[in-house]
Parts: sequence; C-alpha cells; structure tokens
Amino acid sequence: MSFTRYGRLYYLDPGGHTPKVGDKVLVPTDSGPEVAECVWAPQYSSEDIDGLPVCEGVAGDEHLARDESNKRRRAEARSVSKRLIKRHSLPMKVVGVDYLDKDNVYTVYFSAPHRVDFRALVRDLARNLRARVELRQIGPRDEARLQGGIGPCGRDLCCATFLKDFEPVSVRMAKDQDLPVNPLRIAGACGRLMCCLKYEHPLYVETRYRMPKAGSRVATPQGDGTVMGHNVPSDTVLVRLDDGGRRCACPSASVCSPRQQHEKQYGPEGANPDGTPTP
Repeated sequence: MSFTRYGRLYYLDPGGHTPKVGDKVLVPTDSGPEVAECVWAPQYSSEDIDGLPVCEGVAGDEHLARDESNKRRRAEARSVSKRLIKRHSLPMKVVGVDYLDKDNVYTVYFSAPHRVDFRALVRDLARNLRARVELRQIGPRDEARLQGGIGPCGRDLCCATFLKDFEPVSVRMAKDQDLPVNPLRIAGACGRLMCCLKYEHPLYVETRYRMPKAGSRVATPQGDGTVMGHNVPSDTVLVRLDDGGRRCACPSASVCSPRQQHEKQYGPEGANPDGTPTP
C-alpha cells in the first residue's frame, strides 16, 4: 500500500480483511490510523514474515473526510511557507509538509545550500497557520525521496518506492561495473551517485571472480578465442575467435574451466559419461 499515489510502498498484514486494489485502508501509525491506498491485493507468502503492521480495516467516510482535510491543510501550509520564505529572503526550498491533526503540528521539510537561521520564519508560520511548526533541513537524497520522480533507468526512483536506507556509494563501485566515471552518467535525480550501484555491486564482484579475465584464452563451442569483455546481467562473455576475428557472446558456463573439466570427466549435466541421456 502507499500513502500517496506513486509514492513509497509499504507492506501491511491484511489480518482478517481482504482489500482489493484501489481500496482505501487504515494503517496503524504512532499518531493513530492513517488512510492509504491498496496497490497490491493480499497474497499468500510461503515464508513467515513478522513485524508487519496489521490492517485496521477499510477506511470509512469519516476517515476519508479527515484525510482530505489534512491534505488541504498540508497544501495550505506549503503555500504559506513559500510566501513567507520569499518575504524573509531566505535561500530555502520547500520539499514536503506533514501535518498531525491530533497534536496540531506542522513539519516543513526544506533544502538549502547551507545552514539557515529560520527562527523568525517559524514564528510567522506558527502565527499564520495557528499551530506549532517545526522546520527540518534535509539533504539531496531525502529531497529526491520526498519529491519522487523517474530515474535514468526509466523507472520510479528506488528511494521513493522500496529503498529504506541510504548506504554509502563510491566511484569504485561504478568502475567495477564498467560504467563511465562521468557524473552525468552515474548520478541519480538527486545529483549524487545512484543508489543501485550499491546493491548491484556484489553481483558484479562475484561474477568477475567466476568469469575468465579479459585477455585470457578460452575454448568456446564455436572455437578458441580471447576474452574481450563481460556482460554480467546476461551472464555472458564476449570472445574474439581466432577464426577470422569474429566475436561471439558465450554463456559464462561454456567457457569456465572448472565446468569444462567437469563435463569432460562426467559428461554434460543430465547425461551419462558416454553422452546418452540419464533415465
């Protein structure tokens, strides 16, 4: 389920309820039940998953009316914040606004190039909104998470959908994945290194140890040749054949020496040593 359309996804234990896609459901939070939209219907899981919040049922008319009222309050607070920031001539950009009607508290998230003295702004906001106001400065990654958007891959941003924590990302990870060390090519919507470089990096490291290195001699089903490169997502090796210099993409298992030695001694998988299929 998601609290905002195309926003971050959360998992919820349906309990005794069976909501359908598009239904508004109640999600338990520290400030009471909040309205969210079901984007996946309940599904059976073969694994025991503990710690998920339990759905409190389908949202009623009073819950939907409260949710709409809170949305209007957040929109009003965003508009007032922008107007007062301009009046105070502060180098701030409003990224998001939260509102807790139970405590009558607004939380305004903003980005800025440096630390900002916003004490006078907080007083004006509290007077205009007639509520307690908190201002929190966030970094570029959190800004992208709150705003959402489309990444260089053409999909919704990982941080705005399923990624929970930001882990350190280094340029070395981009080099290990044969990516150009060009900020325009390896940077995400936030302007920092793409988060996917981190959680895809172990696959590249593991595969590089398993595949033959570039420049090594290998025997392929199409003949002997020299390794020119690797394609980790497809698990293939680019080989330049000795016969005419042609290039071919071979599965890594077909040019892996341990695999070839195993098949030479025991035959291909699923076959007897004489080459006949196993019963």
